[in-house]
Amino acid sequence: MVKATFLGHACVLVSDGTHSVVIDPFLTGNPKAAAKPEDLTVHAVIVTHGHGDHLGDAVAIANRNNCPIIAVFELATYCQRKGAKQVHPMHIGGSYAFPFGRVKFVPAWHGSAFVEDDGTIVYTGTPAGVLLFMGDRTVYHAGDTGLFGDMELIGRRHPIDLAFLPIGDNFTMGIDDAVEAVKLLRPKVVVPIHYGTFPVIEVDPDEFVRKVQAECPSVTVRVLQPREAVEV
Repeated sequence: MVKATFLGHACVLVSDGTHSVVIDPFLTGNPKAAAKPEDLTVHAVIVTHGHGDHLGDAVAIANRNNCPIIAVFELATYCQRKGAKQVHPMHIGGSYAFPFGRVKFVPAWHGSAFVEDDGTIVYTGTPAGVLLFMGDRTVYHAGDTGLFGDMELIGRRHPIDLAFLPIGDNFTMGIDDAVEAVKLLRPKVVVPIHYGTFPVIEVDPDEFVRKVQAECPSVTVRVLQPREAVEV
């Protein structure tokens, strides 16, 4: 069994009871954050792309826990430049078996860059979604993405127990496209993320629930408040 705790925006803490991994730890400066960076005890930090609301506190959390940041090559290299003591670079389509489980990066349609304090934009590689194989469960975190047809291939190649999908529109899929993504991915359970943190991505998650229930009745939808968890 795997427990996934929603920590706000797109941050998720995944644990099998022995190991814990945090994905996209945007906590500092996140008005919806349900934890502080120093609260987390983890064995790895996974980052889907370099935008500040996903990279967040990755370096501080990884260094405090003496664990790696796992990211695509360019983003992992950027984290090293920012002081990360351990990184594990990967890239789209590649997978690697860690002590806590296997990680595979899959495509996402988005951007990936970090805006420095002086306004300089630093390219941080290709944005990604993440498949986390922990125990006998498969968790898919889509990162930030628009809808794309190869989601069907992701779901067919790797049957998904739990999916985290953005629904906030403007920067990512909106509700209707996220419902279509559920049809393609066919997860057992889906949790909406990346909405409501800021006014520009304010949407009604109950609309997502209604539409998934109407069009994908075999899929369970869980709307989590920050600090709430789901088990699969």
